[in-house]
Amino acid sequence: MAADYDLNRDIWTVSRLTREVRAVLEGSFPLLWVEGEISNLSQPASGHLYFSLKDPAAQVRCAIFRNKRLLLGFRPANGQQVLARVRVSLYEGRGDFQLVVEHLEPAGEGALRLESERLKRKLAAEGIFDASLKRPLPAFPRRVGLITSPTGAAVRDLISIFGRRFPALPLVIYPAQVQGEGAAAELLEMLALANRRAECDVLILARGGGSLEDLQAFNDEALTRAIRASAIPVVTGIGHEIDFTLADLAADQRGATPSAAAELVSPSAAHLQQRLTALEQRLHLAQGRSLESLRYRWQTAAHRLRQQHPLAELERRQQRTDDLERRLGDALRRRLDGQHRRRDQAWSRLMHLNPVTRLAILRQRLAALDARLRQAPSRQLALRREHLAGLALALDALSPLGTLGRGYAILRRTGTGELIRDASQVAVGDLIDARLGRGHLTARIEDAS
Repeated sequence: MAADYDLNRDIWTVSRLTREVRAVLEGSFPLLWVEGEISNLSQPASGHLYFSLKDPAAQVRCAIFRNKRLLLGFRPANGQQVLARVRVSLYEGRGDFQLVVEHLEPAGEGALRLESERLKRKLAAEGIFDASLKRPLPAFPRRVGLITSPTGAAVRDLISIFGRRFPALPLVIYPAQVQGEGAAAELLEMLALANRRAECDVLILARGGGSLEDLQAFNDEALTRAIRASAIPVVTGIGHEIDFTLADLAADQRGATPSAAAELVSPSAAHLQQRLTALEQRLHLAQGRSLESLRYRWQTAAHRLRQQHPLAELERRQQRTDDLERRLGDALRRRLDGQHRRRDQAWSRLMHLNPVTRLAILRQRLAALDARLRQAPSRQLALRREHLAGLALALDALSPLGTLGRGYAILRRTGTGELIRDASQVAVGDLIDARLGRGHLTARIEDAS
């Protein structure tokens, strides 16, 4: 039974597994925008670029093949914040998950656009941009509110258009900053003020043209929601024809410019035509969404075609060649370093065994021994002198002569030389010899007690 079970196993090779994983990854993800910081950037001789794209929590390997690198408008560098259009893949040679970069641009305006797209999808999912929520504009408004900068070109254009089309229409200006820090908060405050006063039938939110960063206040989430929640219909006239913000999507009507917004609101014989233009713009938006869907389907089909194209396999093989080239270079460097170490060790041993070297060492030792030999007698003599002086001091301390020098005397019986230690050894009239520290005396005993 065990043998039959083994025969029925489906055993995969590593190559088959990595190939299938790559197919799953590449077939599961569309082209993605990814933002991160470049690190570990390298460019081998093939002309491809390899690097890691990282954020504070993770990193992923990336590759830009030569034909895409030649289309870059800037030179990537380590530490640079970039925005990449990528397809998810797997490098089979190492089993590494990687991103194949189709387009790369510095982060900044691209990041703002990406954030706006993310917020656009979020609000669209909540129905903020639903066309069914948009209200028709009054055909003959009694009063129009202008939420814009009181000193900008937009307010002059608005006043000029209203003056030309319907001079009797009262205008109320709600002054607000339309660019820079705090602009979104001021626009939101003026929109709330206009709703509280309820003195206008329609509001125009307007500013002149500018860069994506200049228009960023009109991509504010709170302002977009407030436009949708406004009790008074809102018309936008922001920037130029090509500028499109979240405020435009949430507004009841969008004018391509401040002048166009004024023409949408102000009564005129051409009002119906303006409405048709607005409907046409909505149709263009719907067509754009449909075209985007068709474009996505086309990109998916093109992606599948690229996977089966010989160029894709060639790129993978080129990447494998680059990897092997890098590994071979590392191995050669390691081997060369090892040979250098062995050469240095052999040279050190050879120098140690060289007769000239050994003779120099022996000469040094001989010189040192000669110096020690020359110094030894004088050192020994000094040591013995010190020792002799110490002995002399000790002998002097124990010598009877030292005692005599301090005023004592040695007494002996005259004639016999007997040493007298006790007064009972002599009698009155006996002669004794006394040895002093200097000289001798002969004395007669007159009293012995």
